[in-house]
Amino acid sequence: MPANSRRFIPWLAVTAVALASSAAAQVAASEPAPAPDEAGDAAATAVSQVVVTANRAPTPVGQVGHILDRTPGISVSRTGGPGETTSVFIRGADSDQTVALIDGVKVNDPTDPGTGYDLANLITGDIARIEVLRGPQSTLYGSEAIGGVVNIITAGATKPLQGDVQAEVGGYGTSYFSGALGGKDGPVVWRLSAYDEGTKGVPCFDETFGGRRPCAFHTSGLSGRFTYDLTPYLQLDERAYYTRSRSDFDGYDTPTFIFGDDNEYGTTQQLVDYTGLNLSLFDGRLKNRLAFEYSAVDHNDQDPDQPANLGVPTTTTFVAAGRTTTIEYEGSFEIAPNYQAVFGAQSERSSLEAFSPGFELAPDRAHETINSGYGQVTGEVLAGLTLTGGMRYDDQSNVGGHFTGQASAAWSLNGGDTILRASFGQGFKAPSLYQLYSEYRNLLGLKPEEATGWDAGVEQHFLDGRLVVQATYFGRVTHNLIDFVSCVGITTGACATNVAGGYYANVARAEAEGLELQATWRVTDRLDLSANYTLDNVEDRSPGSPTEGRQLARRPENTANLDAGYVWPIKLRTDIAIRYAGDSFDDDAHTILLKSYTLVDLRVSYPLHDNLELYGRIENLTNQHYETVYQYGTLGCAAYAGVKLSF
Repeated sequence: MPANSRRFIPWLAVTAVALASSAAAQVAASEPAPAPDEAGDAAATAVSQVVVTANRAPTPVGQVGHILDRTPGISVSRTGGPGETTSVFIRGADSDQTVALIDGVKVNDPTDPGTGYDLANLITGDIARIEVLRGPQSTLYGSEAIGGVVNIITAGATKPLQGDVQAEVGGYGTSYFSGALGGKDGPVVWRLSAYDEGTKGVPCFDETFGGRRPCAFHTSGLSGRFTYDLTPYLQLDERAYYTRSRSDFDGYDTPTFIFGDDNEYGTTQQLVDYTGLNLSLFDGRLKNRLAFEYSAVDHNDQDPDQPANLGVPTTTTFVAAGRTTTIEYEGSFEIAPNYQAVFGAQSERSSLEAFSPGFELAPDRAHETINSGYGQVTGEVLAGLTLTGGMRYDDQSNVGGHFTGQASAAWSLNGGDTILRASFGQGFKAPSLYQLYSEYRNLLGLKPEEATGWDAGVEQHFLDGRLVVQATYFGRVTHNLIDFVSCVGITTGACATNVAGGYYANVARAEAEGLELQATWRVTDRLDLSANYTLDNVEDRSPGSPTEGRQLARRPENTANLDAGYVWPIKLRTDIAIRYAGDSFDDDAHTILLKSYTLVDLRVSYPLHDNLELYGRIENLTNQHYETVYQYGTLGCAAYAGVKLSF
C-alpha cells in the first residue's frame, strides 16, 4: 500500500518512531434542492440540523474550504496552499468521519486510508450552495456520517436559455475561469459547465522553516445536468462530472526522511455519474427515486528524486484506483397533512487497487459491499411541535450488520419567533478497505466505529425577523475508534507475529462537548451583520492512553467569525470578514503547539449592469503567519480581482 508522503499512512509513523527512538436551518438558498436530496432535505429540515451557505455564482475550488471554515462547528486544516490535502472536522469528529456528497452522490474516496474525502479534489466549480448537517447522520446517510455530512449543490437552469462566465486573477499567480450554459424549455432542463483554476502557490514546507519551492496547483473540470419529463409523472435525471488536477507537494522522501523541500507531485482524476428515474404517484403524495451512481478516482504520485534518494528504479511512489457503484431506491410519502415518511434501500460496492512500486512487490486489491435499508417518519403531532424518528440497518460484507437510529423534536412558539430543538442520533463508520486488507490489517478483525450524539438549542427572532439569534449545545461519544498500533520495540501480543511494524485495532474512544452561538442582523436595507462562536471540546478518552483527557489534534477549542456587509448609495458593496481560531496542537500528545490566529478579509463588488459585476478581495489583510498543520505553509496577504457576467 502507499508509502507516499502526503497521505497519512502507518509506514511514515513507524519510520518516524524508529528514527526518533530507534438544528437549526440557516437558509439562503439560490435554488431548490435537486431531486436526489428532496426526501433527505425534508427530513433534515424537520430536525433543523442543516446549515446552508448560498453563493449564487460559480465558486473556485480553492475557496470551498474557506467557506466551510466560517461555518459554526467546523474547522479546516490544509497542508499548504490551494490544492493540498484539505481536512474538515465537524464538531471535532475525525476528518474521515464525514460523508461528502455532490448533488446527493457520495464521493468519499475508497483509496483513502480512512475512506475520507479530500476537499482539494472537489470535482466541480459550478457550485450554487453548500449544505452541512452537523452531528451523527447515519440513519439517512450510512457509513462515515459520524461527524456529519457536507453536500455540494451545483447550479441549475431556471430560464429558457441562460449562462454565466467568470474570470479571476490574483496573488500567487492565481487564475480562475469558468463558464456555464443551460436552459429550461418544456420537459427539458439542461446545464453544461467547465472551469479551470491554477496557482503558483506557496511552499508546502513552510518558508519559516526553510521551504523554498512553491507548490503549484492546477485543476480543470466539466460537469453536466440533464432532466427530461418523459410523462407528467416520470422524469429522467442524468448528471456527470469529471475533473483532473495536478499538485506539487513536499514530503519525507528526502535522504534523511525529515520533512522538507521535495520535487514530488501528484495527479488526481475523478469521474462521477448519476442516472436516475423520478416517479411521482397519487397526486404527488408518493415520490420515488431509482438511481445508479458511479464514482471513479485515480491517483498517481511521482518523486523524480526517488531513484537517487532511495535506490529504487522508478519515480512512481503511489498509484491507486478506487471505484464505487451504488444502486439506490428512495421514496417519500405524505402519510397525511404534515406527516411524511422517508424510506429506501441501497447496495454499494467499493473497490480499490493500490501500489507503491518502490516498496511493494505487487499491488493490493480489495472490495466490499454494503447493503442498507432505512426509514424515517416526520410528523406535526401538535400545533407547532414536529417529531422525527428513524432507523437504518447496514450489512457490510466484511464485518456484518449494524443498526443506527435517530430522533428529534422541533417546537415552534410565539408565531414562529421562538423555536426549540433537540435531537439524538447514532453514527457508524465501517472499517476502510485499507484498514481491512493492507499489510497493516488486523488478523483478528475490526469492528465499525460507533458514535452517539445529541444536541439541544433555541432560535429566537427579534425585530420582525431582522435579528435572529441561535444557541446550540451538543455532545458526542465515539467508541471502537480504529487507530494504528505501532509494534516498534514491542514483541509481545499481536506484535509477536507482526512483520509490518504495526496494525489497525479498535483501541480508541473520544468525547466531544460544545456550544455553537450564531446571530444574523439585518440592521438596515444596506447594512447586515453576522457572527458566530464555537466552543468545541473534543478529548481523547481512550482507556489507559497517555493522551487521555487531551484535546484531539488540529481542532481549536475556540473559533469565532464576524462578518459585516454594507451597500453604498452608489451600489458598491463592501464586506469585512474576521476569523479567529484559538490554540490547538498538531499532535495528540500536545508537544507541538499551533498558535492562535486572526484573519481579516476584505471584499468589494460593483454591478456595472444588471448582469455584469466587478469584484475584488484582499485575503489575510494583516499578512498573519499561521499554521493549521505544523511546518506547512499558508497563504499570506494577497489580492484578487474578477468579473462575472450572467445572461
